[in-house]
Amino acid sequence: MRITKFECWPVTMPLAVPYTIAYEQVSSATNIFLRIETDKGISGFGCAAPDKPVTGETPDGATADLRDVAAPLLQGEDPIRYVWLLDRLTQALPNSPSARAAVDMALFDILGKSAGLPVWRLLGAFRESIRTSVTIGVLPHGETLDRARDLLGQGFTCLKLKGGVDADDDVDRVMAVREAVGPDIELRFDANQGYTVDEARTFVHRTRTANLELLEQPTPQGQPDLLGRVTQSVSIPVMADESLLSLRDAFRLARDDLADMVNVKLMKTGGIFEALQINAVARAARLEVMVGCMDEAGLAIAAGLHYALSRKNVAYADLDGHLDLLDDPSHDAVTLKNGVLYPSDKPGLGWQP
Repeated sequence: MRITKFECWPVTMPLAVPYTIAYEQVSSATNIFLRIETDKGISGFGCAAPDKPVTGETPDGATADLRDVAAPLLQGEDPIRYVWLLDRLTQALPNSPSARAAVDMALFDILGKSAGLPVWRLLGAFRESIRTSVTIGVLPHGETLDRARDLLGQGFTCLKLKGGVDADDDVDRVMAVREAVGPDIELRFDANQGYTVDEARTFVHRTRTANLELLEQPTPQGQPDLLGRVTQSVSIPVMADESLLSLRDAFRLARDDLADMVNVKLMKTGGIFEALQINAVARAARLEVMVGCMDEAGLAIAAGLHYALSRKNVAYADLDGHLDLLDDPSHDAVTLKNGVLYPSDKPGLGWQP
């Protein structure tokens, strides 16, 4: 089998509910869709979700990387040799993880279709579905509570609150949400790098009766020692997100005991294959893994879901980036029922445009 055609195109999707996090406001998302065709009539599809503050890429840059670098590199090659191809691609595009993730997805899609199996089964099929949290951005108290009640009405049982702008306000919102939703709904909190060490410690102490499940990336990405200081001094698990961009980062986080958990996002790591390597490091270090996402179309969410279902150590999911995207051409790539995500059982990633 040989790759005969490589095509990519950007799709800009407005958000039904724009949101605010510690370092930006978001009202739309541009994803780059990818099709890789072969001489056997099998096509693989992938999706990049570049995000300048996180992946270091812009939509125009990711599109150019795919068109001008990835396309000639893959042309005429055997797509089943995905490990070799992805290694070459990483050398050619070391600073373009979401573009590499799109290629990775398309190659796994071709592999699954060639084998007649969905990717999650091909990779091991540890579980058949996984519960996802759903995110509430930084909103005024009243809107936060309204949003929480609305999401509970849709069947979600795990909420993730964003913060990091004002620690005192974050405490008040967390406590108000806990009172509104009751004790049985799981709450997670993501500070998106917005806290100092002292602010993180104070936040955890003041919200202790809210029984938060975890605290995600409280301190700046570029100062990993601060993350470790929070991890060693608070009573709830601390998760690294922006601090984890590569396999090397996973090793450093594990070696230096800088976090209790890690958030693996395909757009940060470069796709499913690299995420599997990171999960192996995390498992060896007894770090639990959450699969997370950016503002990603359903196709990219499906890839993250297939990865999560294949490994026992990926115990948590935050795969909600597609829920508020309007005009997503791949919205049906996954199925959501009462806060639980189910994959397609079609071969590959299970989506065709």
